[in-house]
Amino acid sequence: MADKKQEQRERFYADDPSDGPLTTDQGVPVDHTDDSLQAGERGPTLMEDFHFREKITRFDHERIPERVVHARGSGAYGYFQPYRSCAEFTRAAFLQDPDVKTPVFVRFSTVQGPRGSADTVRDVRGFATKFYTSEGNYDLVGNNFPVFFIQDGIKFPDFVHAVKMEPHNEMPTGASAHDTLWDFVSLQPETLHTIMWLMSDRAIPRSYRMMQGFGVHTFRFVNAQGKGTFVKFHWKPKLGVHSLVWDEAQETMGRDPDFNRRDLWDCIEAGDYPEYELGVQLVPEEDEHSFDFDLLDATKIIPEEQVPVRPIGRMVLNRNPDNFFAETEQVAFHTANVVPGIDFTNDPLLQARNFSYLDTQLLRLGGPNFAQIPVNQPVAPVRTNQRDGFHQSKIHRGTTSYTKNSLAGGCPAVAGADESAFRHLTEAVSGHKIRKRSDSFQNHYSQAAMFWHSMTEWEQQHIVEAYRFELGKVNAKEVRARVVEQLAHVDQSLAVAVAEGVGVAPPERQETPDVTPSPALSFENNRGDGSIATRQIAVLVADGVDADQVDTIRSALTAQGANVEVLAPHDGEFTGSDGVTHPVDRALPTVASVLYDAVVLPGDPSSVPRTAQDPAVLKFVRDSYRHGKAIAALGTGIDVLKMLEPARLRTADEHEHTVSDEGVVTHHPVGPASEQFAQAFIEAVGAHRHRNRPPLRR
Repeated sequence: MADKKQEQRERFYADDPSDGPLTTDQGVPVDHTDDSLQAGERGPTLMEDFHFREKITRFDHERIPERVVHARGSGAYGYFQPYRSCAEFTRAAFLQDPDVKTPVFVRFSTVQGPRGSADTVRDVRGFATKFYTSEGNYDLVGNNFPVFFIQDGIKFPDFVHAVKMEPHNEMPTGASAHDTLWDFVSLQPETLHTIMWLMSDRAIPRSYRMMQGFGVHTFRFVNAQGKGTFVKFHWKPKLGVHSLVWDEAQETMGRDPDFNRRDLWDCIEAGDYPEYELGVQLVPEEDEHSFDFDLLDATKIIPEEQVPVRPIGRMVLNRNPDNFFAETEQVAFHTANVVPGIDFTNDPLLQARNFSYLDTQLLRLGGPNFAQIPVNQPVAPVRTNQRDGFHQSKIHRGTTSYTKNSLAGGCPAVAGADESAFRHLTEAVSGHKIRKRSDSFQNHYSQAAMFWHSMTEWEQQHIVEAYRFELGKVNAKEVRARVVEQLAHVDQSLAVAVAEGVGVAPPERQETPDVTPSPALSFENNRGDGSIATRQIAVLVADGVDADQVDTIRSALTAQGANVEVLAPHDGEFTGSDGVTHPVDRALPTVASVLYDAVVLPGDPSSVPRTAQDPAVLKFVRDSYRHGKAIAALGTGIDVLKMLEPARLRTADEHEHTVSDEGVVTHHPVGPASEQFAQAFIEAVGAHRHRNRPPLRR
């Protein structure tokens, strides 16, 4: 079976370029490709030069229209494996047998910016998964937020036009801090809940490997008896949910605009495979109306405290694409790609997506045959009467292409009573043809308030700072004022804090919802198990440093799965205090603290370590400290930290071997790091951020 799959895969690969000469697309060998065919050495190019015309035409057309949204993406292959049979709720075959691994392709993305924008902008992230199941392809097209900005898909063009670059100047690229978005938001209260997520640190994930995913909509599971159950989908990363801070995100845009893309690629190449758990919230159909919101409203969540998330399987991403364009760029997701056992609801945003996605693929991928592109091909057999069209690559044999027929023995025949057929859930539908949203969709403030009150103090402060930054970029003061007025319906203290930062009058006090917080929404309750696997840790060295300290702490960290890099003022090698040379992984001027999760400062035998004389080292440590990252200092390496004069921070002296204070771990004695020191630092890195540090004095 494995050999057959490999054979099927290999037939899609281009011919080996080392097997023979350069040819045209028709396979004609080419003897010269540096000059066009001309009438004389200085004459006009001739129309008959088919190689030139083919070459330039292919170049002119090698870019396809980018996605209107989610244009900047990264993808990976892997597999999904259920923990146990879900037959009680759904007949979907890929959710039945824990011994069966279903192949998947996942595409992560930002929403607003074009393909050339940066990874770390403040934005929603796409989390779309294509399951190549035995019953056909199933696409779970989600985001890293569980809610969306609008309730009805007819508003989608308006929202996207507002959030994209402004039409008169094509700015800003990959950012949401501009007038048109906030004008739209200030006039559409239904956006408030998702905007709260956008202003939180959820909008600047540390990596795709540390990011939740959600199906957003309420779907249906349908079991073999035809019974439906409402379902919401959740992806939870094994490494926990972590973010950047805004200052880091902005600097990372310049230091490495491919930060998240590179992280995903490098970890898969290194064998550190990202893993996610799929969970579901299940609601019996008879409980559809038992909530204080409408299950069909995509701007609402079901709090986990009301309906717990049930883990049903895991997904592992273990292979990078072979070609970005052929796979990541041409993969086509569609919310209506479902399999037997999964069905839709009447969510008006989902209904619109079920039309829009197919329509989009027809334009982007040049016609109706995009499912024949290898990354989009199902592993299940395809037998249709669809014919011809742009990019038809299948050769259909036989005389018929219609149903019913007698000339081909009635083939392909409909499944009929076959249990494998997809059957939509039988549902009673009645009503007048009207343009009116249900009254149950009209509560726009309660869940925005629930989100705000579920945050810790530092998370709330970050939200205030985000609003101040975003609205501070808005030129129209009346737009700023309207946003603040909307926030007053969520929480008065939030509205006043934002108003003070953006220069508008504090709003009048409004009646705000009385809500119950949902602790599951806070980062504090989603940090994972403290593992430091795949964390990037920098060790700052200079000639004369104690190499034993470097080796000891490096060994301890790599044993826990961390990636440790030695940074020096120059590339190549550094000379340890013992006179022996050691390799340098990167030159300090080519990187920055924002690209790492923690930093180590080894000491040297001199009274003042040479690293303390390097301004780049001091900036690296200062930024790591400000951003709440774990810092380790050994021996005279402590002096580097002390030069920044952290207020009220305890460090080790000759009487205390190891001291850990707010994620700063120090070890005084000269010589290799102790096991106690290494363990304390590992725990500090596992906490990810240390928010309560005293400020630096310089």
